[in-house]
Amino acid sequence: VQLQASGGGLVQAGDSLRLSCAASGRSASTYAMGWFRQAPGKEREFVGGINWSGINTYYSDSVKGRFTISRDNAKNTVYLQMNSLKPEDTAVYYCAQGDGSTWRYWGQGTQVTVSS
Repeated sequence: VQLQASGGGLVQAGDSLRLSCAASGRSASTYAMGWFRQAPGKEREFVGGINWSGINTYYSDSVKGRFTISRDNAKNTVYLQMNSLKPEDTAVYYCAQGDGSTWRYWGQGTQVTVSS
């Protein structure tokens, strides 16, 4: 399984950005997908997740109401729409694919930098 995250960049506070995570190697359509992030000097933290059908989504309190996860199973792709970005959202963002009770497969990460 390979996960390719893309869409990161440098934006200003208040801007929006959409990240994509394309899965290959096995269909992602039957697995939960998640987004994580890691800021410099900090531990990786959970951002949000989506179940296999896309019906259920869940978010960390720090992004709830600003970020939205969606998926297109026909394209084996998951998205993270980030609105009202803040400097504290600056991090490397990773997508992951669930397998049972674990996040088994990880993408390489994409840098998001939010300037104040």
